[in-house]
Amino acid sequence: MNFITALLSQLNYGTIFLLMLLESTVIPVPSELVVAPAAYHAAGGNLNMWLVILFATLGADCGATINYLAGWYLGRPIIYKFANSKWGHMCLLNQEKVEKSEKYFDDHGLVATITGRLLPGIRHLISIPAGLAKMNYWKFLLYTTIGAGAWHSILALMGHYLHTFVPEDQLHDKIMEYGEYIKIGLILLVILAGTYFGIRWYIKKKGNSK
Repeated sequence: MNFITALLSQLNYGTIFLLMLLESTVIPVPSELVVAPAAYHAAGGNLNMWLVILFATLGADCGATINYLAGWYLGRPIIYKFANSKWGHMCLLNQEKVEKSEKYFDDHGLVATITGRLLPGIRHLISIPAGLAKMNYWKFLLYTTIGAGAWHSILALMGHYLHTFVPEDQLHDKIMEYGEYIKIGLILLVILAGTYFGIRWYIKKKGNSK
């Protein structure tokens, strides 16, 4: 973790890419504390906000690909074994979390690869059930890019906004505070979208059965 702390204190495009790669595997790196501070500094002229989003999303794509390949080639027994191991617990993993991501994927289909990137607790694991399900890789990559890009854009906008009134020594606390509001909003949005499409599917199915 000292390695990650050192990277967080030296944010540049390379460290943003690496940290988001790690965050999209099984290593607990909070994306809020990477992308939002980077965008905060971009607002001050030290980085480019569009490049922050780009490198964060590329890193997420690479990390998600690692999880996808692990699911595809290792299979469920080995994934569960790792999740229940000492190393898995060090990464804040357990079998219940993996099963939760699998259930979300099964319930929501391929679109879960997009919406799952927006949800806490599922974001970094949703690629595993995509691999287990043998989802087409290019479709998986496209959906992951859309979901990760949307999430990083939200974080970047938050960091840019906080730059207008938050001193740097208070940035961490404000990111965590506003991050909670964003998470709640996104969860509600995903629930509403799921309900809407579920109702549309039910109405269409009922109409076809007549």
